[in-house]
Amino acid sequence: MAKKQEAEKELAAKNAELQGADTKVVKDTEKIESEADSNLIDEIKSNTWITPEGEFDWDANDKGFGNYSDAERAKLEAQYADTFNQVNQGEIIEGTVVSINNKDVVLNVGFKSDGLVSLSEFRDLPELKIGDKVDVFVESQEDANGQLVLSRKRAKTQKSWEAINEALENDAIITGFVKSRTKGGLIVDIKGVEAFLPGSQIDIKPIRDYDVYVGKTMEFKVVKINHEFKNVVVSHKVLIENDLENQKSEIVAKLEKGQVLEGTVKNITDFGVFIDLGGVDGLLHITDISWGRIEHPKEVLSLDQTINVVVLDFDDEKKRIALGLKQLSEHPWESLDTALEVGSKVKGKIVTVADYGAFLEIIPGVEGLIHVSEMSWSQNLRSPQEFLKVGDEIEAQILTLDRDERKMSLGIKQLTPDPWKNITERYPVGSKQSAVVKNMTNFGVFVELEEGIDGLIHISDLSWSKKINHPNEFTKVGETLDVVVLELDEENRKLSLGHKQLEENPWDTFETIFTEGSIHEGTVIKVGDKGDIVALQYGVEGFCPSKHSVKEDGSSLKVDEVTSFKIIEFNKENKRLVISHSRIWEEEKEEARKEESNNRKKDAKAESSAVKKVKDSVEKSTLGDLDVLAQLKEQMENDKNAK
Repeated sequence: MAKKQEAEKELAAKNAELQGADTKVVKDTEKIESEADSNLIDEIKSNTWITPEGEFDWDANDKGFGNYSDAERAKLEAQYADTFNQVNQGEIIEGTVVSINNKDVVLNVGFKSDGLVSLSEFRDLPELKIGDKVDVFVESQEDANGQLVLSRKRAKTQKSWEAINEALENDAIITGFVKSRTKGGLIVDIKGVEAFLPGSQIDIKPIRDYDVYVGKTMEFKVVKINHEFKNVVVSHKVLIENDLENQKSEIVAKLEKGQVLEGTVKNITDFGVFIDLGGVDGLLHITDISWGRIEHPKEVLSLDQTINVVVLDFDDEKKRIALGLKQLSEHPWESLDTALEVGSKVKGKIVTVADYGAFLEIIPGVEGLIHVSEMSWSQNLRSPQEFLKVGDEIEAQILTLDRDERKMSLGIKQLTPDPWKNITERYPVGSKQSAVVKNMTNFGVFVELEEGIDGLIHISDLSWSKKINHPNEFTKVGETLDVVVLELDEENRKLSLGHKQLEENPWDTFETIFTEGSIHEGTVIKVGDKGDIVALQYGVEGFCPSKHSVKEDGSSLKVDEVTSFKIIEFNKENKRLVISHSRIWEEEKEEARKEESNNRKKDAKAESSAVKKVKDSVEKSTLGDLDVLAQLKEQMENDKNAK
């Protein structure tokens, strides 16, 4: 209905134009009649006007020939509408080229007016000519000038999007032109739509130079479309993979273990090399490249190198193939010198250093283990890195050799004399020696008397008087200490040493000084929960239990406080002194109490004796004597009150 109403409006506008033209002719005629000679007018009217197509009646409008009935008008409008195509905005229609100029291409699409399309939109059709048919997109039925607006570019783009969406839905193959390189891949033109081809989707093998693909026309599959941002992602790799999948099945079906194949190095990684066997890849692990040790496969192989490999194993279902290169050559152990035996000396290069030892490569593919215990005569535990590093060229002695198991153990300490032989002659028990501190533990200090001769100084043998919680309080690594040999076990290679034994045992002297009950002045150096540590004279430390560190006023001793202490326990064997501060003032207080008690007893006894003496005298005295006794009693009472 809308289209019909629009057509009617256009028809009414045309009629209005025609009626306006008729009115203008009438007015012009009236003007002529008023200005021209009336005879001439009559002559014109009486004459018949002949036109090339036939007779033309100038008065046809006045005679009513231009007036139609409603039925006739509707019939004419229908005939007029049938002469045009119904053109809707936003649709794609076919047009015929009717004219080409240096700016535009004029197209007839069967509408009431022709459409214009910029000539620049036909750059891909340099041979465009009149009469050619092209698809165009209707942007507008008419612009401000009443012109039909068309676009060939939008028609191409919309058709391309339809084709791309259809390709994604149907998993179909489409063709595109690689326009340029971009970050991470390539830009592909698919019928006017730009798509992204990631570098990982170009080929099944890594691509090092993307530029070689620019300018090529290739086949792709659409893998992703983002309709919101109009983004398209395509892949060429999937086409190759599909082809290779069939080839893989055929190749794997013909594989046999031990089969030798020719392949090309496709990719090199830290753990191995991928070999292209002509449609299927196989893995050549780093351990199967060479009989000798290599740090990285690139030391032996390079990209695109063609080599022969042997099939070690394969999986039909997963289509995994394990390959080997070293298996094509004889194992080096087979060519090992037959004259080599236990005790023989060999030379080689250190290829690996581990926590437990180092591997010496005698010839490529033949290695022997030098255990850390065979690197030095020293019994002190050390790290192999202290002795050897990768790349060192050294000599060693064969300790064990098993050609069947292809195992060999080596030693380097055996190349030097064993320092423990005749050690009792060089380090007799009781002798004084000089040693270097090499290591420390919670229980003692390990020292080295000479290369390969180590000994232990127990923590209890470091000092006579000082209490040591850890050896690092007494010495440090690298320091030289004088020692005394205490015990020597040549068979088990054990040497017990002492440092405090260089001096006489001061506890023999301390026993006569710090006797139990003696009082000494001391300084509190540490206060603890169970008691205090007190520094006494001669560098001796005593322990004062908490209950013995209470002062007379009830407070406790503090750090750096100097006061007197009483020895309440002396243990020579354990080098232990137990002291007390409170015992001093407690005993003094007790002595004072006892003395006061004794004095009171003496006074009571004296008074009792005097009273008794008076009583005895009263019985024998006279009246005169009574007065004397009364005076004596009064004097005694006065003396008592005075006290």
